Amino acid sequence: MKNVYFLSDAHLGSLAIEHGRMHERRIVRFLDSIKHKAEAIYLLGDLFDFWNEYKMVVPKGYTRFLGKLSELTDMGVEVHFFVGNHDLWTYGYLEEECGLIVHKKPLTTEIYGKVFYLAHGDGLGDPDNSFKFLRRVFHNRFCQVLFNALHPRWGMAFGLNWAKHSRMKRAEGKEPPYMGEDKEYLVKYTKEYMKDHDDIDFFLYGHRHIELDLMLSKKTRMMILGDWIWQFTYAVFDGEHMFMEQYVEGESQP
Repeated sequence: MKNVYFLSDAHLGSLAIEHGRMHERRIVRFLDSIKHKAEAIYLLGDLFDFWNEYKMVVPKGYTRFLGKLSELTDMGVEVHFFVGNHDLWTYGYLEEECGLIVHKKPLTTEIYGKVFYLAHGDGLGDPDNSFKFLRRVFHNRFCQVLFNALHPRWGMAFGLNWAKHSRMKRAEGKEPPYMGEDKEYLVKYTKEYMKDHDDIDFFLYGHRHIELDLMLSKKTRMMILGDWIWQFTYAVFDGEHMFMEQYVEGESQP
């Protein structure tokens, strides 16, 4: 039985991250290290700091990553890509050219006899009204068509600089630390969702850039996967046990 892997929030291409090529190579080396051990890989959003697909243009800067994903799917590894709030503008390229399975909504699925609820996490219980408004604009098809009318040179520059500005507003570009069960909105959302969905064994999210492993009941476990900017963390399910691990060059550390 092969492993199933879960990771999120690499924000490849970010103008706020130094040594972008090294950043991309790290996640590519990780994917290469697991390619013979993986049954499936779930990428839970914001793998790109900004991704927008154009009909005849591929955004610059992700050659190694897209090539590795294509290699994995060519080998028969299922690779699932969940859109995040930074890379939701996908219109078929990742499916048709790279063989990915793209999810634009949370997914409930069974893996090795366990029920998983998988989502990036944006928009799930977040009380921020300004974020809710922006999310509606970003997901609006008419707004997407208008944006794609811009030349890719301007569209990509605008998106990447917007993402950089958003990140640099935070202290050291990092998310706030874990706020506790009573304040962490993804925890609150999950507890509410569990009331009507008591069959779920694992809830997995990205988005918050914190590493969290929380038992919400005797049966149900919730995990937030950290990121691939500072933490390089990911989860592994071997069919019996779920582990949170950290990728270190040359080895994996529990």
